Amino acid sequence: MTLPNANSRLFRLAPLALALWLGGCAVGPDYHRPAVAMPAEFKEAKGWTAAAPKESQNKGDWWAVYQDPQLSALLSQVQISNQNVAQYAAQYRQAQALVTQARAELFPQVTATVDSTRSGSASTVSNKQSTSLGASWELDIWGKLRRTVEEQKANAQSSAADLANATLSAQSELAQDYFQLRVMDQQIALYQRSIDAYQRYLAVIEHQYQGGDTSRATLAQAQTQLESAKASALDLQWQRAQLEHAIAILIGKAPAQFSLAAQPVKLTLPAVPAALPSQLLQRRPDIAAAERTMASANAAVGVATAAYYPDLTLSASGGYAGSAFHNLFSLPNRVWSLGPELSQTVLDFGATKGKVAEAEAAYDADVAAYRQSVLTAMGEVEDYLVELHTLDAEMAARKNAADAAKESARVTYNQYQAGMINYLDVASTENTSLSQQQSVLSLLSTQMVTSVKLIAALGGGWQGIK
Repeated sequence: MTLPNANSRLFRLAPLALALWLGGCAVGPDYHRPAVAMPAEFKEAKGWTAAAPKESQNKGDWWAVYQDPQLSALLSQVQISNQNVAQYAAQYRQAQALVTQARAELFPQVTATVDSTRSGSASTVSNKQSTSLGASWELDIWGKLRRTVEEQKANAQSSAADLANATLSAQSELAQDYFQLRVMDQQIALYQRSIDAYQRYLAVIEHQYQGGDTSRATLAQAQTQLESAKASALDLQWQRAQLEHAIAILIGKAPAQFSLAAQPVKLTLPAVPAALPSQLLQRRPDIAAAERTMASANAAVGVATAAYYPDLTLSASGGYAGSAFHNLFSLPNRVWSLGPELSQTVLDFGATKGKVAEAEAAYDADVAAYRQSVLTAMGEVEDYLVELHTLDAEMAARKNAADAAKESARVTYNQYQAGMINYLDVASTENTSLSQQQSVLSLLSTQMVTSVKLIAALGGGWQGIK
């Protein structure tokens, strides 16, 4: 299609428009990440030495430190099948699509139209045929569109961090449930061994009672001891079943479709390295999300500020319009238009000022939220570090107590068999021994769960530090 003088005028305006667009400044503040006072080390990281984390380095699978193939297999399914993770993944794709839309606004929009109408009145009937091609381009002189792209990009990056955080949270929850379940398996097995022993004791005492060699009180004590152990084992059974159900949901399965058989598993408590720099917190996805949200809010200030300035749009269109289609594409039917449009709000009674103030306040709120998220993260890491450090000493004391109680129970039972003491003393020492052994296992569960919480608090472990 050839339009007289249209192309020449458009070509003369295009360099000027491009220069205005490229040379125009973006209104609003440029983003600089606000400083957060962070100590070089964690208070509770004993024996700390300086270390520089490599944020770009692939951290790998943080759960590898536990050396449990079944746990690894379960955790690898979270990213694929967990429905909460799938929801965040869809939201991330949505955010990426918004970035694409915002970028498209930087370039000319081209439209094509074909129209055919027939109209009439009481005396006449007329036909109109038309075809046209048009283009419009809003010049981003003040940077409004660029700030919008900047805002949407930061939103997409925040969404990606939310996805990573949802994945890490689900994996952390699964690992905690898994370790609690595995420790419960050991606790149930311990109760079962005790039940077997108590049944043997009861059989002996019943025989003695029938022979008149022991009292009814001794028999009742032995029965109480056996039934109490059975009740405790049953109490753990339903708790274990609920943990199994929780794991099934975390990997995207119905509880009826998943089971985790009890089996001997060596639980490996990972050693926390002496070098734990606080900069590891920069890898936490929730902190990354808060920082990107803050960057988006900063760009939104620029978008709001741009409303103070006029919008300049270049538009051009050309085509043919006539009453008959057979000679539509002829010179007399040719139509075209070309020209700039400048628009500016003259009076809005403070609406633009209010929007800018709103955007600035939103940014300040996001800055505070970001700083609070960093403080909260540091507090979590400190809490888990001191808990693990204290649990190490507590575990050593508990194991010593359990060993002493087992030895006391053994000696007491031998004394009972030798006729030196009655069974009530045996029952007491056996209960103490069982209680101490269960305490050791409960403490092991706490240690494993706390280690997972520490890894999650560090954004997925300490891999990559030198």
